[in-house]
Amino acid sequence: MKPGRRRFLKSMAVLPGAAAVPDAQAQTTPSRDVYRELGIRPLINAAGTYTYLSASLMPRPVVEAIESASRRYVNLGELQGAVGRKISALIGCEAAIVTAGAASALLLATAACVAGKDKEKIARLPDTTGMKNEVILPKGHRNGYDHAIRNAGVKLVEAETAADVARLAGERTAMLAYFNVHDVDGKIRVDEYAALGKKLGIPTLIDAAADIPPVENYSRFLKMGYDLAAFSGGKVLRGPQCSGMLLGRKDLIEAAAANNNPQTDSVGRTSKVGKEEIVGLWAALEYFVKQDPAAMWKEWERRCATIAAQAASVAGVKAEQFVPVTANAVPHLKVTWDGAAVGLTPGDAVRKLREGDPRIEVRATLADGVEFGVWMLEPGEDEIVGRRLRDVLRKA
Repeated sequence: MKPGRRRFLKSMAVLPGAAAVPDAQAQTTPSRDVYRELGIRPLINAAGTYTYLSASLMPRPVVEAIESASRRYVNLGELQGAVGRKISALIGCEAAIVTAGAASALLLATAACVAGKDKEKIARLPDTTGMKNEVILPKGHRNGYDHAIRNAGVKLVEAETAADVARLAGERTAMLAYFNVHDVDGKIRVDEYAALGKKLGIPTLIDAAADIPPVENYSRFLKMGYDLAAFSGGKVLRGPQCSGMLLGRKDLIEAAAANNNPQTDSVGRTSKVGKEEIVGLWAALEYFVKQDPAAMWKEWERRCATIAAQAASVAGVKAEQFVPVTANAVPHLKVTWDGAAVGLTPGDAVRKLREGDPRIEVRATLADGVEFGVWMLEPGEDEIVGRRLRDVLRKA
């Protein structure tokens, strides 16, 4: 058994309620085709859970939960509290709140560490005058998503080593932030950073938006010592795309809620999640932890093999499965070829897949080939992708 699969299967046993339930979409045929009415061509997602591709499709139990929630009014504060307790019990953490995606979780976590529950400070954000308003993060972790942290009005301070963190930390330091996707890009490892926060007495936040599976990561980073952890709800969890979770210390989650919608005069007012997203995220988590991890992994490998067999039937084309080290650590497929021999560049292949019928999006365009993500494919789409890729390569 490969290391990635071994970690994945082991992790699925740590959450309560895990059972061998098939991961079937079980969608019904809608009576209305809104995309046809809008003149938009839907696509086969052979890329992954990317926001610009609308991430994932919700399973039937999630859609049903959302529909149920949509039929009646409810107090949002009470609903967040009740769902937070359900999520905490499922994951095994102290507290939880549903957010408007992982980026929203980063904003609310920062606001919680800067303003706490102080109504006067909450109303002033992003003006952080007189407050702790610096967030330290490892050098190499800067990315577009740290904008969500900066939205709270803080200054980002980069540290290259653990010694730098200790030297830079002071009375203005509100939080230590870590982006797990960049764990290999800096000199400070993920567990070391959590320990630094404990030693310095500064709250720590980890962005682990795409780090499920393995499912144990929901609790692993908190057990490691992080005070707060941010996750997406619309990726492999297949909840509403505009949903996420902030997990962690009860006092900080309460502070995050105080900075969040429906509080009118707060930086998180724009991070609104409705009753449908809150319930949908909870339903998605309930559904996900009941899936059979071995069956899920085997199905992803089968999809890779299906596409690989079609691609490799073309002379000079090679296909191999791989699992990313961090973020979206599930089976993917890389297909490579000699552009001169085949007579087709990877860019042209991607364009033909995108412009053809059905429209197909891929994970990445390489110098010598293309990468595919198979975990968001619907039943039978792996065969379509394989056939289309084979035909594109042969016609070249």
